[in-house]
Amino acid sequence: MSELTLTIIRLGLLVLLWVFVFSVVGVLRGDLYGTRVVSRAPGRRAQRVAAKPPRSKQPATPRPKAKARRNRVPSSLTVTEGPLAGTSLRLREAGTLIGRNPECALVLDDDFASGRHARIFERDGGWFVEDLGSTNGTFLGAQKLTDAMPVEVGSVLRIGKTVVELRN
Repeated sequence: MSELTLTIIRLGLLVLLWVFVFSVVGVLRGDLYGTRVVSRAPGRRAQRVAAKPPRSKQPATPRPKAKARRNRVPSSLTVTEGPLAGTSLRLREAGTLIGRNPECALVLDDDFASGRHARIFERDGGWFVEDLGSTNGTFLGAQKLTDAMPVEVGSVLRIGKTVVELRN
């Protein structure tokens, strides 16, 4: 082999060695510091857009049925006890996942919570909560969930050391 070929092979092996070292450091960093918690709060741009008044010429009038429905049906959940106390999150029509996985809408920092612990979803005009096969269970008040149960404003869920309340 020529000297140029040997030099290129050596440089290629050196690059592969550094790629391996950086990947090992990345894995170790993830194991030592855990997963990164991403804030799901809307950014400043979204707040500015929401603060602008609507451009329509007709004044918006609230519908009485929608207002009455909002009073009975929860629209958000708030963590009242646990490491994330004070965190509030709007419920999604497609369902809201709660657990330790970063893919969940409410990512819990609780050793007693499973990766995908519980789900709050809408069905037949009402909201329901179900346990997703968690190890330690999900409690609605003092009752351990075995099936999907209906929830309303003021319902209290306990997932490990975290307590979540459903609110308007």
